Amino acid sequence: MTDPAVDALRPGTAPATPPERGSTPTASPAGLDLDRLAGYLAAHRPELATGPLRARLIAGGKSNLTYLLRAGEHEVVLRRPPLGHVLATAHDMAREFRVISALARTDVPVPAALLHCPDPDVIGAPFYLMERVPGEVFRTRAQTDPLSTEQRRELAMAMMDTLAALHAVEPASVGLADFGRPEGYLARQVRRWAGQLERSRSRPLPGIEELRDLLAATAPEGANAGRIVHGDYRLDNLLATVDPVAVRAVLDWEMATLGDPLADLGLLLTYWDVLGGSEAAAGNPVADGLGPRAGFPTGGELIERYAGRSDVDVGPLHWHVALGCFKLAVICEGIHYRHTLGQTLGEGFDRIGEMVAPLVAHGLTAARER
Repeated sequence: MTDPAVDALRPGTAPATPPERGSTPTASPAGLDLDRLAGYLAAHRPELATGPLRARLIAGGKSNLTYLLRAGEHEVVLRRPPLGHVLATAHDMAREFRVISALARTDVPVPAALLHCPDPDVIGAPFYLMERVPGEVFRTRAQTDPLSTEQRRELAMAMMDTLAALHAVEPASVGLADFGRPEGYLARQVRRWAGQLERSRSRPLPGIEELRDLLAATAPEGANAGRIVHGDYRLDNLLATVDPVAVRAVLDWEMATLGDPLADLGLLLTYWDVLGGSEAAAGNPVADGLGPRAGFPTGGELIERYAGRSDVDVGPLHWHVALGCFKLAVICEGIHYRHTLGQTLGEGFDRIGEMVAPLVAHGLTAARER
């Protein structure tokens, strides 16, 4: 992973390599106790504890925390929940570890799952380790503007091909038959995110109750239910290369379940066309490098590519876009709340709250479509 980061050394060790430019050695990075982690690795994965333990927080993520660990010749990635205000079921490390373990034997590219620790006493929260996969997370205009028009198109289409491959996996064939409850998935999603909203809001949010109620009153049956759903599928949750263009790994599986794949498409279009296609959202920290404004194909072209490679009936997507807007508005509000409490690490969190109002407005428009 190539995002800028903050380095740290376990106390009493010498650096294996000089600190990277812009990084500050400390006892341990926030959210990670390197002394306790080193002891746990020595007991459970000694081959990963063969030298001084270093860690750096990988910047860019706005939810779970991700660190690059270096121990001797080994480099692995650690994932743990965010600090402080954590909503129940929203940051389940066991769930992420299980799904990437299951998908390792499919055509969906995922990092190899290495170790899951359910004990919160080790570093302060459950965590897991996974393989470090070479590639880049394309998140900002500074990253995507240098790409050629053809590279951007190929990258967008590779993203859709990978999503179609995920939705084609038969859950039972990879041991995920009990990974979720497909029946009533969409109505349950509305209830879940409505509940998350009430536990994370810290200010008036005009229109969001109306959007919630419209979604609840018009939830479709979900004819495609029962597929593996990523839950937050977008370009900057992928590790990719552009020479050649390829998706190397799908990341951030914290919201994965069994449900309706149209929910993935609706949320992707929310990022792509609502945030990535709006002048009002220019420079936003969530989707700055995505969508038509950044020179990528339109959302309609993405859906056409997906439909050509999937047996899923894409049908009318307006309700699913409205759900995507509601879900993303709730997520942004939760991140905004944690930021106001000083419980976020890294940059870009001060603008997340600005995205809630335009998401609610677009969601209301989509929900009223017939």
